[in-house]
Amino acid sequence: MANRKSFSEVKETVLAAHKDVDPEGKVKFYDSWADNYEQDVETLEYRAPYLAAETLSSAFQGNRDLAVILDVACGTGLVVSWLHKMGFRNFHGIDGSEGMLEMAKTKGLYQNLKCCMLGTETLSSPISFYDAVLLVGALSVGHVPVEVIWELCKVTKPGGYICMTTRANNTNIHYKDQLESLQRSMEEKGLWKKIAVREVEKWERAVSESDCVYISGVVYLYRKTCVES
Repeated sequence: MANRKSFSEVKETVLAAHKDVDPEGKVKFYDSWADNYEQDVETLEYRAPYLAAETLSSAFQGNRDLAVILDVACGTGLVVSWLHKMGFRNFHGIDGSEGMLEMAKTKGLYQNLKCCMLGTETLSSPISFYDAVLLVGALSVGHVPVEVIWELCKVTKPGGYICMTTRANNTNIHYKDQLESLQRSMEEKGLWKKIAVREVEKWERAVSESDCVYISGVVYLYRKTCVES
């Protein structure tokens, strides 16, 4: 593993990750970032994986030994590492980067890992199968469209949980508004029920000059109430 980079170096990397590039270019970027990813986000004090796992864990009412969890945009497996510490044992992961999936595989926690580019490919997972589905980090401008949350709901079993995160910094406000509008629409349609919305001030260290020292973020937790028609 490479030497730890300074915050300034990590800042340059993260800003590059958020550039509006084509899907193929973005995949290549994440492939190249995989080896350093966990060190870099630690430098950023990135808390979303723990916060999402803890939010789901606090609300989960099922059998953790038997529950099957889908980690969408799983990256190197940071979310699952926390969930495993919280007693969950069965994990499937999906990510668009083969490099990230290779790093996730080394953790030995996933029973199944697949390559899938959100936004350009639909989830190939079985309908109404998972006890919980998480999407942490990828719901932001320049990454995946907000419409992918329909797919998260679709592959979750009735009574199962859907946990999502997004940033609340200046450059992501419009995206966040769109995401929350779609969440409300899906709740009005009876597809899921809101369990928790957790707003966090110190989400991660800011890399944009338009933000303060830290940016804020949000964890959303829903529970599926019916199968999408």
